[in-house]
Amino acid sequence: MKVRLSLHVTRRGLRNLVSLPQRSWVCGACRVRENRRRQHTLPTTVAYEKPYYITTPIFYVNAAPHVGHLYNIVLTDILKRWQVLKGKKAILCTGTDEHGMKVQQAASKAGQDVRAFCDQSYQSFKTLAERAEVDYDHFIRTSEPEHRFAVQHFWLMLKERGYIYSSKHEGWYSISDETFYPASGVHLVLDPATGRKHMASIETGKEVEWTSENNYHFRLSTFQDRLLDLYKGNPKFVVPDTRMADVIQAVSSGLEDLSVSRPAERLSWGIPVPDDETQTIYVWLDALINYLTKSNYPFQIPGKEDAAGWPADCHVIGKDIVRFHCIYWPAFLMALDLPLPRQILTHGHWTLGHVKMAKSTGNVVNPFQALGRFGVDTMRYYLAHDGGIQADADYENGWIIDRYKKGLRGGLGNLASRITRGRAWNVRNAVKFATTSNDSYLAGILMSRHAYQLKELSHKIDHIMTDLHPGEALKEIMSTIYKTNKFITDCEPWGLAGNEEKAGELNSIVYLCAESLRICGILLQPYMPQKMQQLLDMLGVAPDARSFKHASLGSDSNYGTPKVKIGTGNDGYLFPPLTSDK
Repeated sequence: MKVRLSLHVTRRGLRNLVSLPQRSWVCGACRVRENRRRQHTLPTTVAYEKPYYITTPIFYVNAAPHVGHLYNIVLTDILKRWQVLKGKKAILCTGTDEHGMKVQQAASKAGQDVRAFCDQSYQSFKTLAERAEVDYDHFIRTSEPEHRFAVQHFWLMLKERGYIYSSKHEGWYSISDETFYPASGVHLVLDPATGRKHMASIETGKEVEWTSENNYHFRLSTFQDRLLDLYKGNPKFVVPDTRMADVIQAVSSGLEDLSVSRPAERLSWGIPVPDDETQTIYVWLDALINYLTKSNYPFQIPGKEDAAGWPADCHVIGKDIVRFHCIYWPAFLMALDLPLPRQILTHGHWTLGHVKMAKSTGNVVNPFQALGRFGVDTMRYYLAHDGGIQADADYENGWIIDRYKKGLRGGLGNLASRITRGRAWNVRNAVKFATTSNDSYLAGILMSRHAYQLKELSHKIDHIMTDLHPGEALKEIMSTIYKTNKFITDCEPWGLAGNEEKAGELNSIVYLCAESLRICGILLQPYMPQKMQQLLDMLGVAPDARSFKHASLGSDSNYGTPKVKIGTGNDGYLFPPLTSDK
């Protein structure tokens, strides 16, 4: 009878049972946690957008940073800040590569435990990023436990899919480059200083040694066609085009399987192979996975795997590590069916006396001394302006001084002084006049070539930045500054002062020049954040009117009253005279 009653109730309530959600019993504490979670859940009507994710390479801690490291992180920071200027959420990841033979040897040479050596050495790279006003979100150390877990998980997934196998490996190994080279990639060289002959990498010039060992290999050769398809379908995958062509040529020539471990008896400082502690994971496989580690791999949110940034929108690297990032890295990711980075920006090196800067040779420039002498924004400007993407750039104090005098003090600083300190006019009055008047001279000047160039400037700069050429974008902005200085000189507004009949003409000229300064100041914020804050304060631009959408002619009618005291003499200059010209 009870069974029949139960069946009767079930049939009668079937429609309700289907239409209503069923809840099992939930304890009170869990209900509280669930309610809190719901409070932080975005409404389904809010559009979701993946954060822009950009990375520097992680830097070896075997020696102190040099100006080449500063260039890389500043370049990356400029690209990140550009995205923020455009209103996007952006994530910048940088850090230190603390594993490998040369770090192990550097610690031994210093007479330190390798862990203590890394704990001390990484700090100079982190301090450099902070000193250079780099707005990083993550600073990763490859010796951290979360990274070790990510690397070992990645390894096990590669092995489970059959891409890892054990074999004897013989070849030429470079400790400095942390990589094997084929016989075709090395040659005999003579050291002119000592007369010593040794084998060296043709690509980097670093000494190599013959090594024979049993280790694990990755089936890189199986990815040749997939990599070529990637490059064909994404011709801008590597920037600039010349390096994209080099990568295609290298892969088209054929790929050999890659050694991805070293015997622990030779390399003890690193991440152990998870199921074979006699082997240490290859430092480059370990290092590349850092980009995934800080995007929450392997714990991404289902359905929102890109919430922490991956896939990277841009890796910014030096040209000497193209092979690792543009061939090995996408192949590793393909093996696990993980999304690939969207673009890789490869830049040239900085030389000193036209010789590549290298920690190993001591041919370096101390970045902390450079920042201390010239100032943070001056160095950021110089590195972006003169730094090479396709070609190398030679570092010279004289060029920094020249860029400061002509570009910053003589160009941007001069225009700021002429507009904000002019005794014959008032910027606020000029802005009011221009935004409320139907003056015929004003109408004419707003149709001038200079005004047209201002209208197009932000879109032109955005196009250049999208192509990953921040140096070219900077030069284009500075060209507008130089043209505006010429414009104000040609118009001679000071000669109109005191003439009531010419008041409209005076205010129109001052307004267009002030607009040039305001728009350029907004666009220059990613390059010189502190100085451009000062400039926009001098112009009286509101903090919420400094985004990319405001970098257009006539978009702000409320500025003109300074938010800071406009000083006199050198105190009033945006870029005061240098204390030394040597």
